[in-house]
Amino acid sequence: MSKCKKYSGYKSYQYLDKGVDYKDFKLAKEIERVKSYVIPLSKSEEKRVEKILEKCIVISLHDHPTILPEDLSQIFEYMREGRERTGYKGLSISGLDAVFDNLMDGTSLITSKMGWKWSDTIYDLGMRLSDIAHQDFMIKGERVEDILRAHDEGKIAIIPSLEAATMIENEVDRIDILYGFGVRVMGIAYCESNALGSGQEEERDGGLTNFGRKAVKRMNKIGMAIDISHCGDHTALDVIEASEKPVFITHSGARALCTDDMPNFRRMAPDESIRSCAEKGGVIGIEAAPHQTITKRHIKHNIESFMEHFEYCKELVGIDHVAFGPDTLFGDHVGLHHVFSEQLSITPSKIKEVEFVKGLENPSETFPNIIRWLVRQGYSDQEIEKVIGGNILRVLKEVWWS
Repeated sequence: MSKCKKYSGYKSYQYLDKGVDYKDFKLAKEIERVKSYVIPLSKSEEKRVEKILEKCIVISLHDHPTILPEDLSQIFEYMREGRERTGYKGLSISGLDAVFDNLMDGTSLITSKMGWKWSDTIYDLGMRLSDIAHQDFMIKGERVEDILRAHDEGKIAIIPSLEAATMIENEVDRIDILYGFGVRVMGIAYCESNALGSGQEEERDGGLTNFGRKAVKRMNKIGMAIDISHCGDHTALDVIEASEKPVFITHSGARALCTDDMPNFRRMAPDESIRSCAEKGGVIGIEAAPHQTITKRHIKHNIESFMEHFEYCKELVGIDHVAFGPDTLFGDHVGLHHVFSEQLSITPSKIKEVEFVKGLENPSETFPNIIRWLVRQGYSDQEIEKVIGGNILRVLKEVWWS
């Protein structure tokens, strides 16, 4: 696979002494934690995949490109250290030019058992940016020009993002502070309600609050993109209406492909939200986190069920409004969901679980396999260029301040 980046072997926090400045943990493998699956293609098709990766800008709209401990019984101790490691080696073969890194999000438990605290968010963000500042493989992505430069220079733009605005509490100026630290995409609510609006797991969705409307207005002014992935249905529609700019559904799928007894049902977007997002000029990123983008036809989560969500959304709103936000990481993602089921409001699965999502296990293999699948299905180079990055760039040019 071509488009390997100019990676020199840097590992997170290697400017410090392990065991002296911070506690060391045995980490999961970034590459081949489980046997990788490569979608089989002919030689000519594989060559076409390599050319697409070489010429096109590839963007993950939503991921957590960090490395988990190999032993998940150590996860809480690892999180409390506040030095989550970035999977630089795995990212170097991912084909990505830019990745929206959603940090520790609701699993940032440095001072809390439930997450989403302001001090923990700033601590996590500052530590991550310190690490990034000590290596030359990734650059901090703050403007569209940074993404274009990363592509030209063989680097990756890493863009700090947050899945919810819970930690700003009732302080709208905290949006400015987060922007100053480099956050360029933020969700309104996660699964539970906050001061801005209702989350998707609430029985009653009260919609966007008055404070939420102030926050949306401030995000528009400052040039921070808005994510409605985890909002309740009513809140999501309110945000789309209140925003003067397009919004993202950074990581989700189509609820219409699921049944209401599936554990992922409420986490998938209804047609009305997908249509409204597209009508405002926005984009939905299809996610690959375990047991999320399953369907009635493909109850076993794999790349076929994932791409069924993609094609449904493409037919619903057009290819200009669909992209990919895989929501993957390096390590046992299924195990992580079990450990953090309370913090992440994850309903116990009623389906037979997979140990990992074949073909989409971590950030190193998602986009090469996505492109292979699209090539195999006969998508044109122009169509592929749009969905692997072009559509996201179009929205960012309208939303971000420059």
